[in-house]
Amino acid sequence: MTSTAHWTEPSANAALGRRLGGMLPSYTVLYENTQQIVGRPALQPDILITAPGRAPVVIEAELMPAYSAENEAKDRLGLEVKNTARTIDAAIALRYPDGLEDTDDLSAGIHDARLSYCVCYEDGTRFPESGWLEGSAEDLADLVRLVSVPQRAVDEAADALEKGIDRAAAILGQLAESRPDVVTSIAGLLGMSEVLQTYRMAGAIVANAMVFHERLVGLHGVKPLSQLCSTRVSSPKESILDAWTEVLKINYWPIFSIARDIVEQLPAAEASQLLSNLRSTVEDVAATGANQAHDLTGRIFQKLIADRKYLATFYTLPASAALLARIAVSKMDVDWSDAEAIGNLRIGDFACGTGALLSAVYEQIATKHESSGGDLAALHPIMVEEVLYGCDVMPSAIHITGSTLSGAQPNVGFGKTRLYTLSYGRQEDGSVAIGSLELLQSSSTMTLFNMSDPALRTGSVGEETATQVIADIPDEGFNLVIMNPPFTRNTTNEGAHAGEFNAAFAAFGTDDQAQRDMGKKLTALKEGTCYHGNAGIASAFAGLANRKLRPGGVIALVLPLSAASGYSWQKFRELVAQEYSDITVLSMASADNDTLSFSADTGMAECLVIARKVKGGSPHTGNPRFASIAERPSHFPHASAIAANVSDTDQVRRLEDGPYGGTPLTVGSEVSGEILEVPKPLDGSIWSAVRLSDYSIAQCAYALSQSVLWLPGTSESTEIHTTRLGEIAETGLHHRDITGPVPRGPFSKVAASPTATYPSLWNHNAKLETRMECVPDSSLIVRPGMEVKASVAWRMASRAHLNLDFRFNSQPLGVAFTSQVSMGGRAWPNASFDEPRFDTVFTVWGNSTLGLVSFWWHSNRQVAGRGTTAKTSAESLPVLDFRTLTDDQLSTAESIFDEFRDKDLKPAYLADADPNRALLDRRVICDLLGFDESVHEAVRRLSAKWCAEPSVHGGKKRPKGAILVI
Repeated sequence: MTSTAHWTEPSANAALGRRLGGMLPSYTVLYENTQQIVGRPALQPDILITAPGRAPVVIEAELMPAYSAENEAKDRLGLEVKNTARTIDAAIALRYPDGLEDTDDLSAGIHDARLSYCVCYEDGTRFPESGWLEGSAEDLADLVRLVSVPQRAVDEAADALEKGIDRAAAILGQLAESRPDVVTSIAGLLGMSEVLQTYRMAGAIVANAMVFHERLVGLHGVKPLSQLCSTRVSSPKESILDAWTEVLKINYWPIFSIARDIVEQLPAAEASQLLSNLRSTVEDVAATGANQAHDLTGRIFQKLIADRKYLATFYTLPASAALLARIAVSKMDVDWSDAEAIGNLRIGDFACGTGALLSAVYEQIATKHESSGGDLAALHPIMVEEVLYGCDVMPSAIHITGSTLSGAQPNVGFGKTRLYTLSYGRQEDGSVAIGSLELLQSSSTMTLFNMSDPALRTGSVGEETATQVIADIPDEGFNLVIMNPPFTRNTTNEGAHAGEFNAAFAAFGTDDQAQRDMGKKLTALKEGTCYHGNAGIASAFAGLANRKLRPGGVIALVLPLSAASGYSWQKFRELVAQEYSDITVLSMASADNDTLSFSADTGMAECLVIARKVKGGSPHTGNPRFASIAERPSHFPHASAIAANVSDTDQVRRLEDGPYGGTPLTVGSEVSGEILEVPKPLDGSIWSAVRLSDYSIAQCAYALSQSVLWLPGTSESTEIHTTRLGEIAETGLHHRDITGPVPRGPFSKVAASPTATYPSLWNHNAKLETRMECVPDSSLIVRPGMEVKASVAWRMASRAHLNLDFRFNSQPLGVAFTSQVSMGGRAWPNASFDEPRFDTVFTVWGNSTLGLVSFWWHSNRQVAGRGTTAKTSAESLPVLDFRTLTDDQLSTAESIFDEFRDKDLKPAYLADADPNRALLDRRVICDLLGFDESVHEAVRRLSAKWCAEPSVHGGKKRPKGAILVI
């Protein structure tokens, strides 16, 4: 008989330490060592991990039941580690799994073990807040990398950097008054106009170069800033220029080229003042200990973009970028130990901004390569020279991207990069350029200037064609395209307004004619893409991503939530459904508009779309998975935990499985969201399974759209006849076809009149719309010469009106009824039925819980507390099939309507607590449809669940005493 070993905790720590050391070769991993803690030489941390430029991390591990692991980890916080001059900001408490001590091969046991752990921080916080994370030793090594960059220090460094940039901007502002030509030249270097943001951007670029300069001290003979621009130096400007010229001979062009050119433009006195100020700022940054943070300057870059309102280049938050990159990289089929295989990858971001997404992908690939035993220093020039492609229309953005990527290994030089500033707006030859979207027509384009290959550079940034280079971006050439594209759209580029002012191309001071020409150029290039003017240029970038992605490659996009349900995004959804597999769509259920996005400051809901492009002849494997999380990731470990949940969950409940909810996504013991598998449509149908906190409502709504009534708490489903609204009704005209500019609109809208020939229910007024029967609020007058067109338009008038812009947290009605035939307007388009009796039953159905939930399921929930749908999308709205009702049922519907036409209804988000709505549900479920009381009670449970959805209440507090009414 073979005896079983019984290992001690120190033996397990040594085995884990050796395993971690193999996966963290750039770190020093010590285990069971004394003499490491300043002032406490006898203290023996279980595992201590240090690295240059990183905060030390300690792991306190115990065999189960591990009662004291967490307290011991907390006791290590704040202690200073010998030879690092840094204190322990994060400590990991770890529990070995049961039975590990009895395994025959301890190293193999550690390799296969599911470890449980948490992170304790010096500020008293814990991650996760409750419970424990679970993962392998590789996952633990990844966590060590993440927590070794202390967030507090990064925040302090970013604050210090921003203050220094503001002081530098003030110096440039004064210079603009005394010597305006100098500032004009600097603005020209940046491709910007002479405004405060330009001064801040110039300061940021010089500050960033100086931060990076200090990281190079001791390498390549680089001297510290204190020897170059202190008060003891006679000419700081010349010293810095000479030093940076020498650095550029080594390389680092993305960081120092524009910075040197900016300093070169400054008069000596102002240069000395600015450099002295920023040297002090660099010292403040270094004092925080976070000067190694790759994304430090990028953190504040989004605050500096002058044309953000037009370019809509909202900065991807670092944790959000990490979340997207981790899910995307997990879908790539690559041997991460093979540097040659990695070197053959091509990864592109054609709207790279600060490079947050490229940096996140690089970091994830580097993590996997290092964990597999790879050499990060050897990998660095390959990644920067060959693998990573970035394009943007802002020179300053490319500067930040270049410096961020270079900073991954600051002591490793490289040759060219694949970072390009692309031409935008009116060109010298009279043509127009539209940035990266030029690549829709070609695999190559002329850059605005060359920062990629120093060998081809003959002058400073901003000089003529000698500094330009052809950027080669081949179709189907990329293994991963990852982007957070601009969201700007031109809402006046259709119908009678075609060719007018185009907001999508209004950046950099382009005039109206240039905007029109740029819009026309994009229109000419859109053939075969999913671009739609109402969706905005984000849809054009999605088409560009698809064109550049090779079969088998992965697409990873940050998009407005309207991409999931907007009618103008239908071609995009069709593209994804037909040409992609392994689809993941991630959104947030938050009730706060400010936290519905993965980007900074957008104020709108966003979603992440990640999918693999199908190779020719390969099957479309698997149905899409939709994940909805309660909140966006707050830090890198949080992002890592969510990504692991989304990527690694094997058994996922399906949309058609009945009202049992999705598979929970957990972080520790807290449920952070749900994930659900959804049938894959091939026709561009709405992706309704976004932005939910309780997927059981989605399952009810989906079943209802399939003529099945399956409610929470019921074990069986039953048949209910539903159809699409467009099958039984005509939806009304677009409001521009009613009152739009001549010749489009035949009417003018004026105040309401009791004797109006052409009454209209046009606007929303929640105070006047508490009852199902509403009074028209406007009158229409036929324009001279438009009589025939007005007569044709009036044929669409009806008594039933659908709420296309439903504010659930303030408006009660999904459908409104007018006693006289009225024209629907912007908010209340018509629903015209051939059978007049359908007007009343539609009104009754549309204001019941089942009608409200059906509309919500079908709507675009981009704004908290609000659901919208386009007129065309309304045609596919699931509704009760009124054609299947008997005469007696239609008479019952009329009786229900007569009973409720004068009853006040509460706003929809209080439908569960509204006695009149509860009574309406009873009439519809029991009296109209013939179901029993148990079904009515289940509908009321569904009402309570629906009212609890963040997308319904939008964070609005419920009145006191608002409880479920059965």
